[in-house]
Amino acid sequence: MNVVNATTEDIRGWLELAAEVESLFGPMVDDPNFTLALEKNISRESAFCVRENNGSPGSGLLGGILFSSTNAPNYKIGWLSVLKEERNKGVATALINHILQSVDTPSEVLVTTFGEDHPEGQPARRFYQKLGFVPMHDEVPNGLEGGSRQNFKLTIAHKGSL
Repeated sequence: MNVVNATTEDIRGWLELAAEVESLFGPMVDDPNFTLALEKNISRESAFCVRENNGSPGSGLLGGILFSSTNAPNYKIGWLSVLKEERNKGVATALINHILQSVDTPSEVLVTTFGEDHPEGQPARRFYQKLGFVPMHDEVPNGLEGGSRQNFKLTIAHKGSL
């Protein structure tokens, strides 16, 4: 499973990923700001994806991640999604491992995910915790769909601790 930099040819695939999770994240497919953010991340080479059958740009996507290193050594996962039928097959883990290989150490990686009271978000919470992310107790606004959110943080002391 190859994680690669996303290209503009992959935008259609990103929008298909977004369509699957709009009930959890709020409207994205028809939101020009989502497409602009995606284009910005692609141009900054901070959008990564796994394509079907390790295909060429424009192939269907199995998953994608947006990752910010603007405030390094404090990094942020801005968005992560995997096609429903590809979940629990290692796609999200491959995406996370790929971005973690690029971080300077020591560092912290922050992600905002679903709150404890958000039933549909429990798999995401468990996933991040399995990777060593710990819940923080700061205030986070609810998501666009109204569900609660919580920040999680991964502290990396040195490359060997990934």
